[in-house]
Amino acid sequence: MHPGQPPAGQQPYPPGYWPRQAPPPSAQQLQGRTLAAQPEPYPYHRRPVHRPKLRWVATPPPGAWPRRRVVAPEPYLGPPSYPVPPRWGFPNLVWRRPTSVPGTASDEVRPIDRVPVLSRSVVVVLFAFAVLAAVAAGAEVWRYVLLAQGRDAALSRSVVAFSDGFVLTAGLLASILALLPAGLSLWWLLVARQAAADVSGDDPPRPPWQVLVGVLVPVANLPLALSVVGELEHAVLGRSRDVRPKPSRQVLVWWGAWLLNWLLLGASIVWRFRDDVQSMADSVVLVALTDLSAAALAVLTALVVRRFSALLVPWDARAVREMRVLKVEGAPEPELRASRPAGAAR
Repeated sequence: MHPGQPPAGQQPYPPGYWPRQAPPPSAQQLQGRTLAAQPEPYPYHRRPVHRPKLRWVATPPPGAWPRRRVVAPEPYLGPPSYPVPPRWGFPNLVWRRPTSVPGTASDEVRPIDRVPVLSRSVVVVLFAFAVLAAVAAGAEVWRYVLLAQGRDAALSRSVVAFSDGFVLTAGLLASILALLPAGLSLWWLLVARQAAADVSGDDPPRPPWQVLVGVLVPVANLPLALSVVGELEHAVLGRSRDVRPKPSRQVLVWWGAWLLNWLLLGASIVWRFRDDVQSMADSVVLVALTDLSAAALAVLTALVVRRFSALLVPWDARAVREMRVLKVEGAPEPELRASRPAGAAR
């Protein structure tokens, strides 16, 4: 084919047109054509696929979104005022702590909420019982004095009858009413243990039945009472459970009164089975000492209950007495102005 003529079946070239010839293929292009013509080796899925590492990110063009309108701050014009009294506002009710909402979990009374109420009742009952036990001890002392006087002289029948009635009434009241402070103290102990466990986030160190055994069962309650109260003090103070409880001096004094009261009570009961006159006189002294130890134990128990309750429950701000500055000592004298500036507000 002549370069100046088109292939067969096409129109002739215009005058002066010379077709451009394609350059011959290079050695690299010939090698690529040869590799492309060869069959693909097996397996086909292992052939690596080369993809370009590109990441397309679409962003709106500038000015596509309207700018946020900047609002200039308005000047302060004073407190709000209304032409008429507004119809909105808080209800005319006394504010109270939202601890009881029907239908929710707050409807249940927590142990930490029972502690202040129980502690106040227990302290009042314990002090009242201490007074009653002291009166019963005084009645026993008076009987012993009359016994001592009756050895040398005859006693008045009315005085002896009044003394016997006084001893019987005071003894019965002290014995019967001792159940009330004992039950309230035990109830407070169980509630305080649970409240301390809730505050610390740990379980109580021992189950309730062991606490009841350690407080109510005779002989067993002599050593176990110290363990129970010491564990409660350990939890109330927020100490770690990995540390062994170490009772304070107040708890040790309370435990000494606990031991003395139970030992005197057992001795007075055993001494009542003797029939001789001296044993009867000695039993009067033992009963008087038992009543005095019961009064001391009641006072120490009230102090322990008050201290533990104060550590468990925070103080009420209304019960705190306001303090005033009456005198300042050791402070440098303040710098006083020599003259008052003109126009200063009085």
